[in-house]
Amino acid sequence: MGWTPLYLKMPDKNVLVVGAGEVGQRRALRFLDAGANVVISGGKIPPQLIKLGATHKPRAELPQWIDWADLVIVASGDHQLNQKVAQLAEDKLVNRADCPEEGNLIVPSSFFIKDVQFSIFTQGKSPLMAKELRKRIQAVVSEEDILQLELQHFTRELLKEKVPDQKKRRDYLYQILNDKKVNEFLDRGKLEEAKNYIVHFIQTPRDLD
Repeated sequence: MGWTPLYLKMPDKNVLVVGAGEVGQRRALRFLDAGANVVISGGKIPPQLIKLGATHKPRAELPQWIDWADLVIVASGDHQLNQKVAQLAEDKLVNRADCPEEGNLIVPSSFFIKDVQFSIFTQGKSPLMAKELRKRIQAVVSEEDILQLELQHFTRELLKEKVPDQKKRRDYLYQILNDKKVNEFLDRGKLEEAKNYIVHFIQTPRDLD
């Protein structure tokens, strides 16, 4: 297999996208949204990407921009060009949109449900199934799950101030996750009431063993 999932912090990172077709545009938009500096080398660049901060550079300058980049996206329709760029970028992080297994970085299918980000990687076997799995995940994750996420974050921050012992903090979080009253509040969308309940819950002495 050889792949492992990671998330990269992209603000101020330099990304070169070689190819301005549908895939190249989609990759460029993703990294622009993440705060990266994006240069695109390819055909006509949509005005939307330029407005978002992308810069267009001619292919004659590719060696210069490969050297500049922290991450190189190879997404042109020219296989020979793709091979050449990949060879020049051999010491970089390289995503091969045309031949993913020949790069060293995968850009998976990814989406958000509120603050939760999901990524799906099918080992390149089926982009169609990646889309189908996305639909299934979106159908399963509920509004209550998202509220529970917010409540757990609120509780963790509160516990850091009130409970010095890490094991006891973890025990509190599990109790709150399964607390009937908490789940009743969240089922009705009453996040603030749930938070007030948690404050009282933590302040009340209890046996966590």
